Amino acid sequence: MSSLFAFPGQGAQQPGMLQALPSEPEVRACLEEAGRVLGEDLGALDSAEALQSTRAVQLCLLIAGVASARLLLARSPAPDYVAGLSIGAYPAAVVAGALDFADALRLVALRGELMQQAYPQGYGMTALQGLDLATVEGLLAEAEGPVFIGNLNADNQIVIAGSDAAMAAVAERARALGAGLVRRLAMSVPSHCPLLEAPARELAAAFAGVEVRRPAIRYLSGSSARPIHDPARLRDDLAYNMCRVVDWHGTQRTAYERGVRLFIELPPGAVLSGLARRVFDKGTVIAFQGARLDTLDALLRQEVEYNR
Repeated sequence: MSSLFAFPGQGAQQPGMLQALPSEPEVRACLEEAGRVLGEDLGALDSAEALQSTRAVQLCLLIAGVASARLLLARSPAPDYVAGLSIGAYPAAVVAGALDFADALRLVALRGELMQQAYPQGYGMTALQGLDLATVEGLLAEAEGPVFIGNLNADNQIVIAGSDAAMAAVAERARALGAGLVRRLAMSVPSHCPLLEAPARELAAAFAGVEVRRPAIRYLSGSSARPIHDPARLRDDLAYNMCRVVDWHGTQRTAYERGVRLFIELPPGAVLSGLARRVFDKGTVIAFQGARLDTLDALLRQEVEYNR
């Protein structure tokens, strides 16, 4: 059996998420490093007002993920796999040893700025639950205006991305077809669709001067739902994931098929844990937030002992 660290994407953010992290030396060191690299005080980066900015949200998710993972890794065995949903791919790459934290901070700050500038208003993402992929694709084919598949979160939970008007029209038809949940997400940009191809190319250009290494911990792509070992492919995966569909359901299935039975979600919240429980029904799913460090340590050590 194997273990996996899963890092959440945009929409999981919470005001005060950095202040809520455990006050341990590893966490404090991570926050101090982030402040130095970014050249700013992190004290207000996770305020409700600041989190209206895509840049602030993505930086907070990166910092929270790396800080909590470093805290756990200082006490426990490393996981066998890492994976991240959207921006979560960046802390996953850092924890895997493929990308320096300082480089990730600079790239994520730029990523957030590029995405925000591309679509400052009038666009976003909407979650649809209770309809299958074929039905949603049919609704999109009939839509007027730009709207695309963005995330495949579960077999019956799909996120669409596009203009507010086009998403509203699709949402109305989805409700008429019996969608159990239709919810506009806390996203101000249309992520994971062709609308972000231009900003993705700009980010890829910035990646050209950054060292990307072979992961020391196996890295599962949230876009292709496959492991990536080659640094050039990993660079491409990180730079372009903003304009590629997230196949999170497929990523979870791949992890399960490869023997993962311990799924640990890094902060903030427990969004991914909720999605994982149906896939890892014969395993253990737990969120870092709210769990005791000794409980997480015991679970990771149990996996190591089982594999000996």
